[in-house]
Amino acid sequence: MTASVRRAVRLEHRLTHSTASLDDLEAAVALATEHELASLTVSPWMVKPAKRQLGRSRVTLGTVIGYPHGGHLLSVKAFEASKALEQGATQIDFVLNAGALASGDDETVFNDMLAVVDMAHSALAAAGVIMEPDATLGEDLVRRACRLAERAGADYVVTGPGQATAGATVARTRVLRDSVGPRIGVKAAGRFRNADQVLEATRAGATRISTRLTASLARLATDEAAPAPAATR
Repeated sequence: MTASVRRAVRLEHRLTHSTASLDDLEAAVALATEHELASLTVSPWMVKPAKRQLGRSRVTLGTVIGYPHGGHLLSVKAFEASKALEQGATQIDFVLNAGALASGDDETVFNDMLAVVDMAHSALAAAGVIMEPDATLGEDLVRRACRLAERAGADYVVTGPGQATAGATVARTRVLRDSVGPRIGVKAAGRFRNADQVLEATRAGATRISTRLTASLARLATDEAAPAPAATR
């Protein structure tokens, strides 16, 4: 395996915007397999066709649960996660219950996390918690949520649903990396436009970069990004 391919395993193509079509999915699968990306994350309704199109590819198939605001009932998140796993997802990103967190109801937040993490792990899938559904949580709350996610056994934490600018995503990546132990990965999900921004997020502690990649950005990031800090997943 070449150095550029080893570096590419940190990249994730994200196809979760509301108007993403099956034509977009076909292009996304081609991009992910051509550049040997680590993962492709799609909306729940796309999991089944994405699994079929990826075939025997080593690209991990992920989806988003409780998206985008996270205020769903635990039972709804659990059902959504179970269907995604059944249809072939092996990576689950789910949005924390930010309202419960802001209300000081850590028990609800923790139980929400634990249910989805345990379900994913029982299916030999990875699970990560999306920390900021709308970028309004203060740093203290985000750090508290990170501690809860780690206690629930999450494999990684995610900066947000992927809509923030690269600069804001890098700043939040530093907070998340500082708030969890070395066992936990940090996924920087945002609007990255060039390889320098990808490299900056990596240096801030991201172990995975998640964005809506173009072919040119996938190629540039593959060629230029330095190895990520050591972490699991």
